[in-house]
Amino acid sequence: MSEVDNLFVNSMHEWHASVLGQKVVKALNKNDFDAQYIESEEQLLAKLSAMIKPGDSVAFGGSQTIKQLGIPEMVSGIPATILDHNAPGLDAVQKLEVMRRQQVCDVFICSANAITAEGHIYNVDGNGNRVSALIFGPKKVVVIAGTNKICHDEASAWDRIKSVAAPVNMKRLNRDTPCTVTGHCMDCSSIDRGCKAYLILKNRPGLTDFSVFIINKTLGF
Repeated sequence: MSEVDNLFVNSMHEWHASVLGQKVVKALNKNDFDAQYIESEEQLLAKLSAMIKPGDSVAFGGSQTIKQLGIPEMVSGIPATILDHNAPGLDAVQKLEVMRRQQVCDVFICSANAITAEGHIYNVDGNGNRVSALIFGPKKVVVIAGTNKICHDEASAWDRIKSVAAPVNMKRLNRDTPCTVTGHCMDCSSIDRGCKAYLILKNRPGLTDFSVFIINKTLGF
């Protein structure tokens, strides 16, 4: 394929992702989420920084998307208090205490494992701290997802979780689970299993200030 052909294919892909992202945003807003479509990282960081006040407590939910976008560094510069349960030097008791504080933080920021064209948000969790914070507790919840997380329907959302998100994450964490070998969820009984709590948000939880940003990039897994 020539360079011109590659440019055409890439531009068509970006156009399709943009159209799909805007469609999903409309569906999310219909479901009472405060959703926006974002074209660039700079635009996203500007909008996000406007939501966080100096001194706010901010937690991140272990998202690779958030790390790729440099959001922790941006938050540190506000400056806000970052609640990081994976911070170096924490023992098991201290880590658990930080995870509890994340449940009542000012701003909880994470991604999604999948978002459907119907505007439904899917997440799977091992300890439950991420999915519980998405439902109730933090003063504000922000979900950020690349267009690669968009799925057609519920079946494709679960397929994405079982064949992409879960196996890749378990491999990243060096878990001893069958999916790290097979590349697909085996619904195992391993003690290292990371798929223990499943959450579908079909509408905004009633007492939660909930924003969703769909950004036209491939982010996370």
